[in-house]
Amino acid sequence: MNKKAITTSTIKAMKQQGEPITMVTAYDVAMARNVNEAGVEMILVGDSVGNVMLGYGSTVPVTMEEMLHHTKAVMRACGLALVVADMPFMSYQASIADGLYNAARFLKETGCTAVKLEGGSEICELVQKMVAAGIPVVGHIGLTPQSVNQMGGFKVQGKDVDAAQKLLDDAKALEAAGAFAIVLECVPAALAAKVTAELKTAATIGIGAGNSCDGQVLVCNDLLGFSDGFCPKFAKKYSDLHGSIVSAVQQYIREVKERSFPAPEHTFKIDDEVLEKLY
Repeated sequence: MNKKAITTSTIKAMKQQGEPITMVTAYDVAMARNVNEAGVEMILVGDSVGNVMLGYGSTVPVTMEEMLHHTKAVMRACGLALVVADMPFMSYQASIADGLYNAARFLKETGCTAVKLEGGSEICELVQKMVAAGIPVVGHIGLTPQSVNQMGGFKVQGKDVDAAQKLLDDAKALEAAGAFAIVLECVPAALAAKVTAELKTAATIGIGAGNSCDGQVLVCNDLLGFSDGFCPKFAKKYSDLHGSIVSAVQQYIREVKERSFPAPEHTFKIDDEVLEKLY
C-alpha cells in the first residue's frame, strides 16, 4: 500500500524505474475510498461515468458540470492516489481559451491533480499551454471514445502502417508538449510496446494495449464485475459483485417477506411503563 501521496513526479520516476503503474476509474467517494485503500497509484474520474453510472449510450453527452460533480466526490475520499479528471466532449476542442478555462476549473473547484484529453498532435498546442500554466496533463490516443462517431465504432487502432505511424508520432508529440502520461486504448500490443520504448518521460497507461505499457487502467465496474452484460475483451473481471449484490438483495427480500428482518438485534426498545401511559 502507498504510504505517501502520489504525484506526477512519482509517476515519472516509476516509468524510469520500470515499476508498473496502476490506475482504476472511480466516480464516487465510496469507490474512491476502496481503491485508495487497495493502494492504486492513480484514479481516473473518467467520462465513462456517462456509460457506467448515468445510463448514456456513449461518453459524448457527458457535461462539464457532471464531471466536476463526480470529481469532487472522488476527492472527498482524501486518499493518496493521484486523481485525473477527464475533460468531456467539447470542453476543450472549440478553442485554446475554452480548454484552459475548463481545465483550470477542475483543479480549482475539485482539487484534483491533472486532466486527461483525447487526441494527438492536433491538441498539442493546448497541452503545451496547459502545462505552462501549471496544469498537469494526461494524453489519450488510439481508440478515443469521444470520437467514436467519426471512427465508425469501437475498433482496434493503429493496425496499418499509416495509422501506426500516426499513433507513434502523436505519442511523441504529446510527450514533447509536456504530457506526463498517455493512455493507449485498443492498440496492438507490439505497437504499444514500441511506443512505450520510444517515450523517454511520458508513462504509457494501457487499456487493451498489452502488458508492455508502463501501467494499466481498467473501469472499476468491469474489474469488479458489477454487470453480467457486455464486458470488453481487454477487461478482466476480478470479482462477481453483480452476483453477490443480486443474491444479497434477494435474501433481504425473503427475510422481509418472512418478517425475520428486522430481528431483535436490529431494533430499538422502549420501557413498558412508557407504553402503558399512552392513551
